[in-house]
Amino acid sequence: MRIAVPVEENEKDICPSFGRTPLFYIYDTDTKEGHFIDNDAMNAPGGAGIKAAQTVIDAKAEIVLVPRCGENAAKALEAGNVKLYESVGLSIEENIQAFLDGKLSVVTDIHPGFHGHGGH
Repeated sequence: MRIAVPVEENEKDICPSFGRTPLFYIYDTDTKEGHFIDNDAMNAPGGAGIKAAQTVIDAKAEIVLVPRCGENAAKALEAGNVKLYESVGLSIEENIQAFLDGKLSVVTDIHPGFHGHGGH
């Protein structure tokens, strides 16, 4: 299984904005290895959430750990069979472990989105 986490440019902190995150950390639970990929949607004039969702789907992630998510991104992820779980104020590694231990909840903070207003 692959887990995607939106990450700040420092490659340590979880980004609060899914669509405008600079990077995604993709962790493979089978190989226990991860890598960073760029989010080309970060500076998109519109539709960043949907474009970011496609990036995650293309990376073959099945799970996203995120503090919140916009409605359009959530719908795109759902259409791609990607499930959203709410990250907590921990490191990337601690969130991944918390998910694997069954300690994270399904995301309930689905907001209308920022639609061209940033939100980061």
